[in-house]
Amino acid sequence: MKRTASSRDASPDVAIIGAGSAGFAAAIRAAELGARALLVGHGTIGGTCVNVGCVPSKALIRAVEPLHQAHSAARFAGIRVRGELHDWRAMRAQKDALVDEMRRTKYVDLLPEYPNVTYRAGRARLLPEGVAIDDAPMHAGATILATGAAPAVPAIPGLERTPWLTSTTALELDALPASLLVIGGGVIACELGQMFARAGTHVTIVCRSRLLPHAEPEIGAALEDYLGGEGIAVRCGARYQAIRPEASGVALEVATPDGAIATLRAERVLLATGRRPNTDGLDLQLAGVAVRPDGGIAVDEYLRTTRPATYAAGDVTGRDMFVYMAAYGASLAVENALNGDRRRYDATAMPEVVFTDPHVATVGVTEAQARAQGLDVQTVVLPLDRVPRAIVARDVRGLIKLVAARADGKLLGAHILAPEAGDSIQTAALAIKHGLSVADLAETVFPYLTTVEGLKLAALGFSKDVAKLSCCAG
Repeated sequence: MKRTASSRDASPDVAIIGAGSAGFAAAIRAAELGARALLVGHGTIGGTCVNVGCVPSKALIRAVEPLHQAHSAARFAGIRVRGELHDWRAMRAQKDALVDEMRRTKYVDLLPEYPNVTYRAGRARLLPEGVAIDDAPMHAGATILATGAAPAVPAIPGLERTPWLTSTTALELDALPASLLVIGGGVIACELGQMFARAGTHVTIVCRSRLLPHAEPEIGAALEDYLGGEGIAVRCGARYQAIRPEASGVALEVATPDGAIATLRAERVLLATGRRPNTDGLDLQLAGVAVRPDGGIAVDEYLRTTRPATYAAGDVTGRDMFVYMAAYGASLAVENALNGDRRRYDATAMPEVVFTDPHVATVGVTEAQARAQGLDVQTVVLPLDRVPRAIVARDVRGLIKLVAARADGKLLGAHILAPEAGDSIQTAALAIKHGLSVADLAETVFPYLTTVEGLKLAALGFSKDVAKLSCCAG
């Protein structure tokens, strides 16, 4: 660590630009190491996750789940349930109250607990030497860039004249739209598209390639089928031609895979085409900080930028855009900045969860990624109708796909489409982190009638026909 003096009048050991999850994680870790940290925030404290991302979206996703459960309860003999959304504004207000509470308890109220952390509200930018806050220059021993990301806006002719929603503004609507056109096929498009559809909006999802294009193709195809079963229209392989406002809403012209031109109409349109790093106004080029072609700040394995004593972590790097990876990376970056570059950033066992129903949860490489790396792999795909938990729940939507090295069976990737996949994936993450093989998974005792037991069954599939096994037999 560079310095441990506690005087707040001296320059800080580390200046952290951005007061979201990454910024707070860096500040807390700096304080734990005995360093003086200056945390600079612009806008609402707490960043994306608690304010406009994970917390509000998952709160609303969970809120509408009972509506679907009521509809689907008829799969059990003798059960009839009716559910309806009575008051969208009340549901939204409850979501807003939760956001306010978590922002206070997890961010604002934490600051007094760390005397070595000074918070300043203002706009920060880099100088050739040092940092400027609201144009006032200052010096810090090291700098951590953690300014996050914002919704990306696609280049569609006519968009500049058309009112549109982002994942932020869509969650602030005063009233549910009768119909919603969702542009994009990624995580946000699938999550919010299904949420609005379950709330009662007629939803159309239109995307250029396929749903969840970075996931296993079996999972994207199955999810498309399940969303269609809920009344969501999914149009994949479309090329956006033009968009325009109309008296009743918006109209989007797309070129379909067969070359025809189709016009899709809805009351509102939601842009869900990814996120872009927040680097505007930081003067990165002037300070000698390189940026990747995708707009993210370029960092090495220690999260160092191309500027001395300057690190970047979280969404602003343009990779691994998850709140937990932002916190992990920021803690690592500040340790390296204060104690020397000792820790390497490692996302090998990074779990990902898409909060659709069923969940999509993945860790490690896909089959395509493994083969692109020149790895000789074997795979097993286990339909959920082979998993006892799914059978007794009368909900066999989903599958489990494992990717393993052919030579030694080492688990390289696990991909789950299932109602509880978000909880089950951590077992696979631990297996990958500790270099376990599919044989190790197959030989491990799993609790019966759980979704995670499907990992064992899928692992058994590398050597046995699971359909010929009795319950719990391996």
